[in-house]
Amino acid sequence: MSELIPIRSGLELPAIREEISFITEDGLTLLGELALPLNHSPVATLLTLHPLPTHGGFMDSHILRKAANRLPELANLAVLRFNTRGTESPRGKSDGSFGEGVTERLDLEAALEFAKSRNLPNIWLVGWSFGTELALMYGHDKEIQGAILLSPPLHRATENHLDNWVDNSRSIAALVPELDDYLKPVEATERFSRIKHLELIAVDGAKHLWVGEQATYRVLNEIVRLVNPAAYPLPEFYQTS
Repeated sequence: MSELIPIRSGLELPAIREEISFITEDGLTLLGELALPLNHSPVATLLTLHPLPTHGGFMDSHILRKAANRLPELANLAVLRFNTRGTESPRGKSDGSFGEGVTERLDLEAALEFAKSRNLPNIWLVGWSFGTELALMYGHDKEIQGAILLSPPLHRATENHLDNWVDNSRSIAALVPELDDYLKPVEATERFSRIKHLELIAVDGAKHLWVGEQATYRVLNEIVRLVNPAAYPLPEFYQTS
């Protein structure tokens, strides 16, 4: 008998889930997971970049895990998550050690090569906090549709990095929490002003870590609006079969 259930924190919807690994140019093996729609080819791909590993960020950071748990089924998206060098999760620990955002360029490039090797379509970078720095610093010239920045601190990403996105054909959007610890909407508007095509989405009441189902729903909904508008808005309930 079918049942209508609310979509909440721990819910894992149907998907094809594969433990993956790939090797960087400097010889490190990185561990991750690829989640694909169960009965359809994906219309687009989220290549996720997790928060700062020295402060608890990893491939299972909750927004990224919930994206993988929900969006293959609800929005027909592929979701690729991985641990950057030296980062550990229940999936295991990737080789190497934290590179301060410098050597992680090779991690991003290896993940993109893996995605291309699987013929994953319409790749978007989805970075969160530290992950936004990697997207901004290294994504501007890659074979991607665009970048979605969740809670960008603009700490490692300099003005020169932002300049690389000016007049860039790739889409770019930033979700900035009203109560962020590092970069609030007013400052973000000023810092990003040179990138005229950037969509800045200020989220009232939200914090850097996007805690709570309301914040999670808003983030995932905005991602889907940008990447696969046909699946927007996301449902708040799921009909089981």
